[in-house]
Amino acid sequence: MALHDRTIPHTHSRRGRVATRSISNAGFGRTSQNESSRERESVSLLLESKSSSYIIVLILTAIAFLLRFYKINHPPGVVYVTQALFDEVHFGKFASYYILREYYFDVHPPFAKLMLGLAGWFAGFDGHFTFENIGDSYTEAHVPYVGMRAYPALLGSFTVPLVYAIMKESGYPTMIATFSACIVLFGKINKLTYDKIMHILPRHVSFFLMRNLEFSFDWWFWMIATGVSLAATLGSKMVGLFTFLTIGTAVLVDLWGLLDIKKGYTMDYFWRHLAARTIGLIVIPAIVYLSFFWVHFAILYKTGTGDGFMSPEFQETLIGNPLLLNSQELRYYDTVTIRHRETKMLLHSHPEKYPLKYEDGRISSQGQQVTGYGHDDLNNQWQIIPTTSLPDTGRGRIVRQNDVIQLLHITTQTHLLTHDVASPLMPTNQEFTTWPKDDHSRHNDTLFQIHIFRAKDGDAWKSKSGHFKLTHMPTKVALWTHPKTLPDWAFGQQEINGNKKATDKSATWFVDQIVADDSGVDIANRTGGFEAREPRKINFFKKFFEVQMLMLQHNAGLTASHPYASNPINWPFSISGISFWTENEKQEQVYMIGNVAGWWVCVMGLSIFVGVIGADLLARRRGLDPIPDPVRNRLWNSAGLFWIGWAYHYFPFYLMNRQLFIHHYLPAHLFSALVAGAVLNFILSESVNYPISIPSTFTRMRPRQYTDLGMKAFAVIVVFNLVFIPVFIFLAPLTYGTPGLDGDQVNARRLLPSWTLHFAVSRLQISAT
Repeated sequence: MALHDRTIPHTHSRRGRVATRSISNAGFGRTSQNESSRERESVSLLLESKSSSYIIVLILTAIAFLLRFYKINHPPGVVYVTQALFDEVHFGKFASYYILREYYFDVHPPFAKLMLGLAGWFAGFDGHFTFENIGDSYTEAHVPYVGMRAYPALLGSFTVPLVYAIMKESGYPTMIATFSACIVLFGKINKLTYDKIMHILPRHVSFFLMRNLEFSFDWWFWMIATGVSLAATLGSKMVGLFTFLTIGTAVLVDLWGLLDIKKGYTMDYFWRHLAARTIGLIVIPAIVYLSFFWVHFAILYKTGTGDGFMSPEFQETLIGNPLLLNSQELRYYDTVTIRHRETKMLLHSHPEKYPLKYEDGRISSQGQQVTGYGHDDLNNQWQIIPTTSLPDTGRGRIVRQNDVIQLLHITTQTHLLTHDVASPLMPTNQEFTTWPKDDHSRHNDTLFQIHIFRAKDGDAWKSKSGHFKLTHMPTKVALWTHPKTLPDWAFGQQEINGNKKATDKSATWFVDQIVADDSGVDIANRTGGFEAREPRKINFFKKFFEVQMLMLQHNAGLTASHPYASNPINWPFSISGISFWTENEKQEQVYMIGNVAGWWVCVMGLSIFVGVIGADLLARRRGLDPIPDPVRNRLWNSAGLFWIGWAYHYFPFYLMNRQLFIHHYLPAHLFSALVAGAVLNFILSESVNYPISIPSTFTRMRPRQYTDLGMKAFAVIVVFNLVFIPVFIFLAPLTYGTPGLDGDQVNARRLLPSWTLHFAVSRLQISAT
């Protein structure tokens, strides 16, 4: 999938003019400047000159900065996007955590958040604004929010010239590059959004343009730059995996070509290239990716909001963590409260019974209910009862790994029990109930074994830090809970049941509190005094892999519904957006949606590309050759790579069972803008600019040629922008949140009925007036 064209035969175009000449042995497709000038239109010569290209890209960049930084100080409060996703409430807190050094957990890698924290630090943010409530005033709290917003706006501004550079470096004319850049420039979406994907492609393209200067300094430099950029993309968001697939596909196709014996390459030559790509595009990105987490862990050394997601071993590395301050050895006959690690619910029971019959007709045991409850209550208290004889005093009374115990519910004086009766909500799992302590007829059903995570036989069970699994001895099910609540007969509390998959990591609990008894013993000092321990040191890779697993698990767990969530099928057409922010008094709002004109042009480009490739394959199957070889090579090698990049960043979302929003389509949209430009070039001319890669003295010589579009490309770009720009201006009040719009004006800007805009006037209101 290399971006250069290796073999281009002499071809005359039916629609475009091709400047070619016979090849002499003196050079690589050399054509004298005078002959080139005579064969190409003066407009093309002017537009394709370096000075013109610099002027155009400077103009595009200046407009990009103007549009991204215009009204960046509005609104002067916390902007809302979704619940804890892609909003200033969410990302502002990350900057605060880094500045205050407080540990947090997020479902994505830390690089982008590290950079945002750095931007906040440079802007003078002290980290003490909490970003708790949507609409909280930045100005009253003296938050340097303009400086913090400037960082993503800066990246968004540079995306436009990067798109232009990608198209130029891939061999497309100036006007075609301008067309793709304008789709991104006036793509609307929102003034604060940005994406890192485009930072990779210029380096990747440059690397392939150096194909014939293999193992030179420049070749190594651009390959390593590609690898570092890949790491930065993956280090910002997990969608970077799709970018790895895009670049990896191009590399694999190129390596496949090196295996072609007809081209005269030796296996030693192939292995050298494979080793170099492995170093530059796998090893170096891996090191850079690891470095983001090393910096992340080094900065966040204090206890914070993310502690509860981590293992006790990890938490004990954080200064001020409760596990260092309050962790105590547990003894038999201690009264404790037991909390589920993931849902934070406390193991609870009350005198009420399970109903005889559930709604689906199943029968219960009518035993005492055991549930999960999130608030302090006397019914959360359980006493640890031994099942073997104990000494009267000493360390023999400490509960240890693999001990078999009973749990006595204090207020009802009943033992925790599970048996082969289906639970209320999950027929495949066992019901948990209790049994009177003086009735020994079901003694065995009240026996449970303690399995402490990361502990050896004989290790003491501790509060806070001793995360454990409670396994029923007779049936081997594990005490478990899940977020779904029980009906009104259980007061809407959370179901507790026996999970037959005892190895499930979600069956993790910990002792939250040791309850003081009537003996008057000071729990904190019963072992002769308690001192806060120094944070422990654990291996970096242990911490790294723990975070990676949690990121994947919690990413997959984002399944809750949301009013602004949307399906992938809607994204390319801008069918639904996201409300960022509203202000009722002035009727102002920021609404995230694409410029429908530019986005629909991209959909057309994607569709045309598939149609052209399909028609060409069918025609060649029948012995026809409708597309010249140079054009076909460019379609497959550059437009094909862009289309694959779009597909990799779009279609996987159909397989994800999680919350999805239109901003997940932004990387794919950028690729679609590149495809649209490549397709427009195909429509306007069947010729291509060749060569675009740097030749070597051993390169097989081919005729030089140009895409001579003339005035028609300029006219087409003007026409498209006469559509893009008015739509952008018309929707600008939704982009910048100002000025406020009345109901009729909001209705006018609802270009699609699926847009959920605030302050719109309903049909009933219109008819009433």
